[in-house]
Amino acid sequence: MLNLAERHNFILERLRERGFVTVADLGRNLDVSEATVRRDLRRLEERGLLFRTHGGANPPSHLVYDRPVSEKAKQNAREKERIGRAAAALIQENDSVIFASGTTVMQVAKHVDPEIHLTVLTSAINVAIELSRHPTAELIQLGGMVRNTSTSAVGPMAEEMMASYSCRKLFLGVDGLDITHGLTTTNPFEASLNKRMIAAAQEVIVVTDCSKFGLRGFSHICSMEEVDKIITDDKLPTATLHVLEERGLEVVCV
Repeated sequence: MLNLAERHNFILERLRERGFVTVADLGRNLDVSEATVRRDLRRLEERGLLFRTHGGANPPSHLVYDRPVSEKAKQNAREKERIGRAAAALIQENDSVIFASGTTVMQVAKHVDPEIHLTVLTSAINVAIELSRHPTAELIQLGGMVRNTSTSAVGPMAEEMMASYSCRKLFLGVDGLDITHGLTTTNPFEASLNKRMIAAAQEVIVVTDCSKFGLRGFSHICSMEEVDKIITDDKLPTATLHVLEERGLEVVCV
């Protein structure tokens, strides 16, 4: 049987590999009671090495805060471009597509085939400007209060408009993606509108670079069970990829 230090090392290594741990899984692998595991997790949390959740633990909670879109666009720009190109290739002739806000979503809009016929709903003003140049795209701009940091419309007016539509695909950017907590963003109005978008879409496609994994924004959008596909960059750890696929998610790394 492993001693205390060995158990703690095992827990932290498991957490690093998988992105989360459960009490039941640790109990089986360490051959100790769940009460012992919970004590170990509590001690590790007190040292700031993990964040306990119901039935398990996550890496230390890293909260992300709102920043201007111009600043976010400079981060991981090459990865976002590759993700945008791969996501845009999923759009088919006569598709109806929702574009949420965000710098990675903007890259999807930039790589849409200019000759394809499609209907677009978007809350993001920069996305609307980009796709307004496409003569074969029918564009619907959601209205409401415009957030300066994201240049996107939010609020009751946008949500009421969104409730009137049903679309095939949603391209959704996030500020945080936590395997157990789900998708988050920094703004509650944005999160509320994103929920309406998810309800209106047949397929929810999350576009995000790997830097967002393990982060949490202030406002919860949805659980991972509501996501159909994730398009991210090729820096995603293999262990995290396997966990997501085990949960039935299609993950594309570019």
